[in-house]
Amino acid sequence: MAALPIPALAAINHVLGQADWAREKLAVFAGRSARVVMPPFDANIVVLDNGFLSSPTDDKAEADVTINLPASAPLLLLQGLPVLMRAVKLSGSVDFAEALSFVIRNLKWDVEEDLSKVVGDIAAHRLVDGAKRFGTWNAGAAQNLAGNFAEYFTEENPLIAQRVAVSDFSREVDSLRDDVARLEKRVARVGRAARIPPQV
Repeated sequence: MAALPIPALAAINHVLGQADWAREKLAVFAGRSARVVMPPFDANIVVLDNGFLSSPTDDKAEADVTINLPASAPLLLLQGLPVLMRAVKLSGSVDFAEALSFVIRNLKWDVEEDLSKVVGDIAAHRLVDGAKRFGTWNAGAAQNLAGNFAEYFTEENPLIAQRVAVSDFSREVDSLRDDVARLEKRVARVGRAARIPPQV
């Protein structure tokens, strides 16, 4: 199992550093780990005592929660976090999964605070305010564009597998694995029977 890339982990921890409530909510689950799956990406994270996240020390440890994101997650995010969250599947420890889901839905990057360290408070406020106005005006167009891209890449030019197709493929792989296991047991029984000497 791969670790979450250091830049991604640093970015998440930076945003967590701006939200005491999020760190407090996660700190309750210190030592627990989550597996983040977004094909072809697959990585584990672990919650630290202070509520920040880190890479696990044991790569083979079983994750307490699995967060499954579709491969189209970046396009869904362009349509808004609520759209992406509808596509996220959480499984595993119920209380930990609920806490993670709450933090993911409500954690916001305080861009203005970071900008103010570079350009000052007034300029940062004006830049963020202008970006919000532009974003509101442009949100509908961005959502339509993202929706069109997602539909194109799943229907017209299927670079992204549909959830139903992935589910069917997984079910077929599971069935094949079970069939192979049964066949191996039968072959082993036949092999043992062939080695038993005939009774006199």
